[in-house]
Formats: sequence, C-alpha cells, structure tokens
Amino acid sequence: MTVSKEGLPGWLDPVVRAVETVEPLQLSRFLPPEDGAGRQSAVLVLFGEGERGPELLLMERAGSLRSHAGQPSFPGGALDPEDGDPKADGPLRAALREAEEETGLDPSGVQIFGVLPKLYIPVSGFVVTPVMGWWREPSPVSAVDPAETARVFRVPVADLADPANRATCLHPSGFRGPAFLVQDALVWGFTAGLIDKILHFAGWERPWDPERTVTRG
Repeated sequence: MTVSKEGLPGWLDPVVRAVETVEPLQLSRFLPPEDGAGRQSAVLVLFGEGERGPELLLMERAGSLRSHAGQPSFPGGALDPEDGDPKADGPLRAALREAEEETGLDPSGVQIFGVLPKLYIPVSGFVVTPVMGWWREPSPVSAVDPAETARVFRVPVADLADPANRATCLHPSGFRGPAFLVQDALVWGFTAGLIDKILHFAGWERPWDPERTVTRG
C-alpha cells in the first residue's frame, strides 16, 4: 500500500507540511507506552472537497453501544491480523477497511498522503495511528450497520474553524479538552483533540474562546 502526495489539491499543502513536521508531543501528551502495551488501531482522517471548500468525514456511533455511545469520531478501529504489520502498512489497511465497513466508503477512491505519529488513549488502552487521506474520487457514504453507526456526515473545515462552533468540553471524569458543535453533534475527546491540532498546525485555526464550556455527562 502506497503513500503518495502526487496530485493533491493546493489547499492541502499546509496539512501535508504539518504531517511531515509535527512531533508526537505537539499532538498529545499521551504517547504509546514504551513497553509496547496497548491495542493497535487506526483512524482515517479523510479530507474531501464540498460546495463550501475542504471537508472532513465523520461518523456518529450508535447510542446503544456499550462504549463511546453516540460519540462522533473518525472512521476507524482495531487492527485485524489480515491488516498486516502494525509497524508497516497495517494501520493504513485497517483505516481503509474500517472506513469501508462503517461508512460504505470505496477505498479505491482514497489517496493516502501521510501518517501522523501514533497516539495513546489511556481510558481505552488503544494505540491509534491517524492515517491522512484525500478523497480523490468521492463515493456515497452512509451508516452501514445502524447497530454500530448512527450516521455518517461531512463537516466543512470552515465550520470547524468557526469560533462560534468551538468550546472546551468538561467531563465528570475530569477530562477537559477542545470541542466542536457542528451539525447537531458535540465532537469531543480524542477526535476533537486531533481536529484541534490539525487546524492549529495547518494554520487554519481562528481565535476562539476556550472559556466557553460545554459538559458531557
């Protein structure tokens, strides 16, 4: 499986530069355990182009799930043995496979242009590889299995960067982090943290009020 920057739209240049230069600790203070512990997983950070410019593909997990119920996220999940080596292209295959299983996305229309450093989610024990993709040939997407996915939606980057849609999320567990209120969804946790860093390092971030808070209980 190849990673290629050929033919990308010019507006993705800042993201490409960020992917090439960002350091792990610039993305999160939670990095994979040095002893190799943690379950390997991957998410697909997929950029497309819509009527209002650049977009990101997100999904909302079904409210009936035991973990992360109703939570918006990037498509993705744990690596399976058939995905291959977690230290090679296993995460790339897993990100595309999971995206297809969850959203119906046609992987052949996705061009992977980079991979961000592996990050760690302590509460779940997942080691996550963010796989960066360009939706070169968009395909129809929707919730494949309603028992797993409530909906699939595309969010303009302009809406994510809009200060009116930004806040700090407070969780009873003590979690505090960036959040986005877009398309009747509260995007928070790992997904919001990653979007926040992408906006920042791509130079797309606009000044917003971190004192504006929302709660997630």
